[in-house]
Amino acid sequence: MTDPALIKKLDAVFNAHMDAELAGDLDKTLATMSPNPHLVNIPTMVGGQGTDGVRTFYANRLIGQFFPPDVTFETISRTYSEERLIDELIISFSHTTKMDWMLPGVEPTGKKVEVVFVVIVGIEDGKVSYEHILWDQANVLVQLGLIDPTGLPVAGAGAAAKLRNPSTPDPFFNEG
Repeated sequence: MTDPALIKKLDAVFNAHMDAELAGDLDKTLATMSPNPHLVNIPTMVGGQGTDGVRTFYANRLIGQFFPPDVTFETISRTYSEERLIDELIISFSHTTKMDWMLPGVEPTGKKVEVVFVVIVGIEDGKVSYEHILWDQANVLVQLGLIDPTGLPVAGAGAAAKLRNPSTPDPFFNEG
């Protein structure tokens, strides 16, 4: 898509939504959403359906535990269509906060995490109608020391490094 006005509009809708989430403002976050939104964090199946379900999700599992204070977002790409935008990004943080949406039941470990996310955001009548959020949970769990990567095809923080620099050596094959 190359329509600058539409790109600007979609960016404004999603940026207002993210700003409200990051500020921890439940009512302002919900005001950025359509009348029947849904949100799904695919790896954990945590989210909400409809205004009440999304409100409950935000109130109980996201507000105050979205990301620790040292979080950084590194956008790799953003793709647009008339009714959605798709973000490919690397999110880095120290696991110093309870994060029930991402790591339900896992107490803070204090460890650094760097993970690739894909966020698909539906836009309807100038509001966020849905978010489908995907990340590689195995690579997160390796970085937190919760699973042993020995003999498993998981790369931990190496996955983000490979996305930043595709020439990073493949950790599983030496194809000299």
